[in-house]
Amino acid sequence: MPPIDGHRRPRGPYTVAAALLRHLVPRALERSGDLVRAHDIEILAAAPELADLVPAGRATIDGRLTDDERILVPAPRRTLRLANGIAEFVRNAVSPGRTLAVCNVAEADPTDLELLEVMVRRIPPATLEIMLYSDGPEPAPDTRDTDELWATVDRSMREGYLHAVVELGERGMAGTEPGGARWWSFAQRTATALGGLGRTAEARALWDRVRAVSQDPAMHAASAYGTAMLDARHPDPARRDLARARRWINEAIAISTILPDPAERAFKLGFDRNGLALIELRHGRLGAALSLVESAIELARELGERHPLHRMVLLANRAQLLAALGHAKEALEDYAAAIAIDPAFPDYYLERGNLLFKLGQHEEALADYERAMRAGPPLPEAYYNRAELRIVRGDTGGALADLGRVIELDPDYLDAYINRAGLLAATGQDEEAMADVTAGLALVPGNPHLLTVLGQLETTAGRLAEARTALDLAVEGAPTLAAAWGNRAVLRYTAGDLEGAVEDLSRAIELQPQPDLYVNRAIALRALGRDADADADERRASLFS
Repeated sequence: MPPIDGHRRPRGPYTVAAALLRHLVPRALERSGDLVRAHDIEILAAAPELADLVPAGRATIDGRLTDDERILVPAPRRTLRLANGIAEFVRNAVSPGRTLAVCNVAEADPTDLELLEVMVRRIPPATLEIMLYSDGPEPAPDTRDTDELWATVDRSMREGYLHAVVELGERGMAGTEPGGARWWSFAQRTATALGGLGRTAEARALWDRVRAVSQDPAMHAASAYGTAMLDARHPDPARRDLARARRWINEAIAISTILPDPAERAFKLGFDRNGLALIELRHGRLGAALSLVESAIELARELGERHPLHRMVLLANRAQLLAALGHAKEALEDYAAAIAIDPAFPDYYLERGNLLFKLGQHEEALADYERAMRAGPPLPEAYYNRAELRIVRGDTGGALADLGRVIELDPDYLDAYINRAGLLAATGQDEEAMADVTAGLALVPGNPHLLTVLGQLETTAGRLAEARTALDLAVEGAPTLAAAWGNRAVLRYTAGDLEGAVEDLSRAIELQPQPDLYVNRAIALRALGRDADADADERRASLFS
């Protein structure tokens, strides 16, 4: 294959991916149209210039909406999904024994860096040898004008290429009049992208700058909302300032209430009330959150057929709240209505599947998880959720396969290591379980769940001192984790500490009564000569069957 210059100037996101796909897609179409169709979303996200060759078979409604109706911002992890899909396409489309050389990798866009990492990890060198060079020839200067920059920023925002939005959005702001309509478009995208990347201080500063240069009420309302969400949506609960978020969202609502245009007022006020509902939810006030979302849904009815994504989000949010309040039937109805608005959007299949799983409707949950898998690029969460369902149904082999798929797609998915390690240990595959424990602890040292499995494995291997260290740390780190107490009880029984085993089993039973815990405590009690207590525990265990 011809060498590829990975410098992000002047194309921006997926410079490498687009060059690679332009080379492979026409040849793949000649051999296997199904392969191309199976990866249409990833191909068109990276190389939209191939649209004449690759029909968008699984397109969401976002692409046909006006600018003000496209309210969804893809999560930063969407690019990992795209990278996995592109890597799988390349692995199946390339002729074995080829070499790909990429120069200027040091100046590549983060989308390409992520893609190259995934390709190196997932494509065997015998299929495609990938040679990366940090430097290379200096590309021509970037002479894009403001409109061309805006087109790239707008596309990058829709696709979730947040680093490019920030870099090019700042250039766009520098080349436009502060406070003007185009400047505001750049500023709004840039601040939102900064927040999505966790760069909250920079995002807050930019929202402040908007307030400093503009007297437009719509800009001030949007800036107040954006500032509020920096706190309300912060991934670290300890760093959320919900009181400050409430002050800002109240300001947004106050301004939106007096906007002169009825349609704009209905949309923005509903949007802001939905933001306040999130703050109420964070406070645990589900009823207040539900009332706010319902008021936003009422306002959305004034918009007619416009803003379908806004209605979809509101319906799904009401479904979440209804489910949390125990109104499962109404929640399922809202999920169905949300999904009907955009059946190609995968997130709500996952959420509805989780609710169906909790309700014991396993076949329906399985169908939703698999719809989410088909709706877009590889989605680790769908495989993880299906694995949990398969565990409950006793399909250990299927669960292990799904968890393996999760880890293949996202090697940083901690919960997949935890669950797979536990399954492997339970089925006697101790060496493989230890490998997962080691990998998981490398990601999050001291994780109590992994330490619990580690203690179990060390006990089985007869390394009792190492087992005790791991299980003591697990109990200390998660005092409410029943499995840690139960496994430490097994260790103490093995070490001859019968009283300690009974003590730990009693705590485990207090936290999470299980038949095996009663059986184990009965064994320890009988060994202590407490036959009556042992008989009572055996009777309790029998009640679970």
